[in-house]
Amino acid sequence: MSEINHNPDILSCLANLSNDEVFTPPEIANAMLDMIPSDFWKNPNVKVFDPSCKSGVFLREAAKRFLKGLEEKIPDLQERIDHIFKRMLFGFSITELTAQLSRRSLYCSKTANGHYSITTFKTDHGNILFDKINHTWKNGKCIYCGASEDIYNREEGKETHAYQFIHLKEEKIKELEKMRFDLIISNPPYQLSDGGAQASASPLYQKFIEQAKKLNPRYIAMIIPSRWYTGGKGLDSFRDEMISDKRICELHDFPNANDCFSGVEIKGGVCYFLWNRDYSGNCSIYFHNENGIEHSIRPLKEKGCDFFIRNNNLVSIYHKVKDKESFMKLVSAMKPFGLRGDFFKDTTKYNLPSVSETKISNGIAIYGLDEHLKRTIRYAGKNYPLPDKTYLGEYKLFFSRNQGSGIFGELFSEPIIAGPNCCCTETFIVIGLFKTRGEALNCNKYLYTKFLRTVVGIKKNDQGASRGIFEFVPIQDFTAQSDIDWSKSIEEIDQQLYRKYGLDEKEISFIESSIKPMNFEGDKNE
Repeated sequence: MSEINHNPDILSCLANLSNDEVFTPPEIANAMLDMIPSDFWKNPNVKVFDPSCKSGVFLREAAKRFLKGLEEKIPDLQERIDHIFKRMLFGFSITELTAQLSRRSLYCSKTANGHYSITTFKTDHGNILFDKINHTWKNGKCIYCGASEDIYNREEGKETHAYQFIHLKEEKIKELEKMRFDLIISNPPYQLSDGGAQASASPLYQKFIEQAKKLNPRYIAMIIPSRWYTGGKGLDSFRDEMISDKRICELHDFPNANDCFSGVEIKGGVCYFLWNRDYSGNCSIYFHNENGIEHSIRPLKEKGCDFFIRNNNLVSIYHKVKDKESFMKLVSAMKPFGLRGDFFKDTTKYNLPSVSETKISNGIAIYGLDEHLKRTIRYAGKNYPLPDKTYLGEYKLFFSRNQGSGIFGELFSEPIIAGPNCCCTETFIVIGLFKTRGEALNCNKYLYTKFLRTVVGIKKNDQGASRGIFEFVPIQDFTAQSDIDWSKSIEEIDQQLYRKYGLDEKEISFIESSIKPMNFEGDKNE
């Protein structure tokens, strides 16, 4: 009977929809509000602001807390409602539609002055505003958000994604600052296409956080992708500022975004945090994974580290390997031979001769992906004008640049052992060079070890696999003179590596329980 009469929260239903804009489920909104000290909800003089309202869930759930917390100070229910909704809750919406949705969930009416509104405003928007803002173009980009003019300079009536909060001129920011918001809480838009290849996108969420800090609230709480941990595209300075900011007192990290947003894929996961203006110290970090919640209190910035180490168990391992000579010196940059990923589709696009599907005697082999994104080989004559021939003459490994989703412990795709006169498109990076095939095979075994994949996990938190993920992987001697016996099984090689780098029983147990074994089938690649 209870199932028949079940009346789900409409905002929970919205949050489960697949959509370009990620709606926050009420349970996550409440988990974020739980980070705020309880006496906050008993104060009739505080103000809460959501600068990117979608469903209005943060303001609605905050209203519930104020309605209960202010019972003693404002006993009359209608008076309490009027006070909370008119003087304490404010928002900017990201579109006209989400503005209506937010007003509906907060005021019980799509217009704040409507007949069914639970309080009476003089305007139809109440305290939830949506103003149509234009981008400000310079050299083909918006000076505020970096949007591409080619993509977002749209005709009247079409959504331009010029979000109000991050397009404010200085005088408007000062007006907002005078409001003296106590809590700024939001799930901001995550990214915008920047006009690059293959739907390339630039992060946007960091601009909402930077703008929120300018308003000097008491608290900031936002849920954002976790990709900022290691920096990268447009995020290096933001990462540096975040991990050095001792006002971030609580961080909840979800490697699997589905634990927050059902049915939404966000490579690398998501996190939410609490920034406290009046706090300075270590951060209380909650790492949410399939085994439960791991808690630690530590700085976001480890000594000698310019990124955030998300897994608490990796911190001690990091300190044992961080000063070792890096495996990264063996790894190429992107496009090791100067060939783009779509090279096979049309070689003339890059002013290069065609290639063959049939093997050419004494020619070169080119590894890449076909039109179905399956690994394939094309062939060309030995004098083919490769843009870069640095790695052509030796043995090496081709390592896919797309590796999983960033979840710790996931398997690598199988590397390719390649000999002289073999090259690849930017689908792969190159690991090498090696004088013999045996050395390349030994290096390949190293990639299969749990030890290496653990250390890679210190820095890797999305699907990308650039040379940077190997920064803390210690380099090895892959010859017969090595201190590692490469003739042993992968399991035995791991035990050698654990001893070599002084891992203790707790660290070894963590690795063995967290890292899945890879099925090594020996020297089968050409």
